[in-house]
Amino acid sequence: MALPTPLQAFSGVPKINAAPDKQTIVDGEKMTGAQALVRSLEDLGVEDVFGIPGGAILPVYHEIKDNTKFRFVLMRHEQAAGHAAEGYALATGKVGVCIVTSGPGATNVVTAIADANMDSVPMVVITGQVGVQAIGTDAFQEADIVGITYPVSKHSFLVTRAQDIPRVLSEAYYIANTGRPGPVVVDLTKTAQTGDMYYSWPQRMILPGYNPTTKAHGRVLSDAAKLFSQSYRPVLYVGGGAARSNAGAQVKALADLTGAPVVTTLPARGIIPDSDPKNLGMLGMHGTIAATGAVQRADLLVAIGARFDDRVTGKLDAFAPTARVIHIDIDPAEIGKNRQPDVPIVGDAATVLDDLIPEIQRTQAIQGKPNLAPWWKAIDGWREEYPMTWDEPTDGSMAPQWVIKKLSEMADPSTIWVTGVGQHQMWASQFIDFENQHAWISSGGLGTMGYGLPAAIGASVGSAREFEGKKPVWLIDGDGSFQMTSEELAAAFLDHAPVKIAILNNSVYGMVRQWQTLFYEHHYSQTNLLDGEAHGADGEAALVDGDAPLEVPDFIKLAEAYGCVGIRAFTEEEAIAAIEKANQINDRPVLIDFRVWKDAMVWPMVAAGASNDEVTYKPGIKPLTGGTPAPGTGPDEHATGVFEHETAAAAASEH
Repeated sequence: MALPTPLQAFSGVPKINAAPDKQTIVDGEKMTGAQALVRSLEDLGVEDVFGIPGGAILPVYHEIKDNTKFRFVLMRHEQAAGHAAEGYALATGKVGVCIVTSGPGATNVVTAIADANMDSVPMVVITGQVGVQAIGTDAFQEADIVGITYPVSKHSFLVTRAQDIPRVLSEAYYIANTGRPGPVVVDLTKTAQTGDMYYSWPQRMILPGYNPTTKAHGRVLSDAAKLFSQSYRPVLYVGGGAARSNAGAQVKALADLTGAPVVTTLPARGIIPDSDPKNLGMLGMHGTIAATGAVQRADLLVAIGARFDDRVTGKLDAFAPTARVIHIDIDPAEIGKNRQPDVPIVGDAATVLDDLIPEIQRTQAIQGKPNLAPWWKAIDGWREEYPMTWDEPTDGSMAPQWVIKKLSEMADPSTIWVTGVGQHQMWASQFIDFENQHAWISSGGLGTMGYGLPAAIGASVGSAREFEGKKPVWLIDGDGSFQMTSEELAAAFLDHAPVKIAILNNSVYGMVRQWQTLFYEHHYSQTNLLDGEAHGADGEAALVDGDAPLEVPDFIKLAEAYGCVGIRAFTEEEAIAAIEKANQINDRPVLIDFRVWKDAMVWPMVAAGASNDEVTYKPGIKPLTGGTPAPGTGPDEHATGVFEHETAAAAASEH
């Protein structure tokens, strides 16, 4: 047997002086390791599993039978199996599980593992591995998946003995769903799968040093309450960690108590309803002017489950320059990583806020509340002057923003919204009206094109399991992003997942084209997809070589080839009719090919690496440049507390 690498050594390889095949435990029911894995998943309460079989994991698949307690969903690509497990986890709040084989099966799922790691999604990924004696020999379909995934997972195990399987599965499931959630890899050798063991449950976990902090310690709560009492321009900056903590009620309670506005990152959309007047929407690169402006002018920034990502902060040293910072996060590694907080609080977001709110109430009882009326006058000025809007197309096609707004208006209020990655993702975050937590599923940190369809399938399976299918699933995707995993239409149809798919077909890689327009001299290198330009607004087909329309692919034929319903819409009237029809079909997937304007842009926008003060509302309009006050505010407001805490450098620059 080849010796394990250092990264493998911690995770399940037996001691050097122990015979790997020696069985010393005789309590419990005798079975194979493969049977133990299936039984462990059942005893953990796992109800749905995604995956694809292969040689090195066949012993496990052999034990998945008609009477197995969990349902197995056969996907068509391992990456999609991982994304489906992510969508399932985000829709249900449970741990997503997928099972794939070794070598290319395992490497295919690495993208989904990295995606889940960036977005803190609880997931257990079980991969097959060659037998113990073959490890390190470059055996057929061997890959060091523990080594590969170590940088992009929360934890990785290599299991070489059958007897370790129940304990390792217990530990993996626990690690994935506690502390900061994330993906855990269990690499299962064929030796462990075929070996005999004695099964017992529950298992005693061996996790020395793993003790996530959930409650705040020390005087940090009183320190945070004191900063609130001194703040005239507070902002609650809420990230995906708050969504994972299910902290929407606590965030709303804190906003109502303190009067502070709420801005969110992309993963936190819906943490409080968009109809709440304190919700300013998303901030950052494509955020609202009100949200970005409020953060840039804040004197207190309360980061709740957020990590000061570059798409939020822009130029980091120019982000919220006049603000003191309270940072609440369950992951101590995030505290001070990008911005040093004045009050660092390590703990679960919901738990910390439950403890912080009474502390603020006690402080307010003694000192009263700061007057935030001037602050809200400034914020409301931004909201009134710079609402979310769009330019109408000049080519007779539809505005993609209009399509999304109409989808939102016509959808069931309980709809779960899923997106791929690109312009459509940003427009969806801007123009869908979110009223519920956990109604938004999208790839944030990694920005994985192709994420949408498999994640929507996972969400649909989760909706059927947890909500009796009463939460419809709408996927908003781009024609480019969709084609990266379009084969999963087969999985959707055969698993009776009635996903409704809206493709905003502009026939280009839209976000790349936008950057080429703005920053690369209109040089549209390799961004024209030629999958929708064949038809104009009148629906007439343009012919190639005089005999065949250019539709590569024809999305309607593609949908029908997979047993799905396909609809195409060129006009607003056709779009409304298509949405109505899709909402009535619940026995199979429906795909609508919306033909939209390829030159539509996502605004507002902060150029990569620029200060958020340089945000462009529309070409030529930069509302925050040079520290510009909000519309409707002026010198009088400076005297009453809106902007009285500017830094000395900023004050000097104004004179």
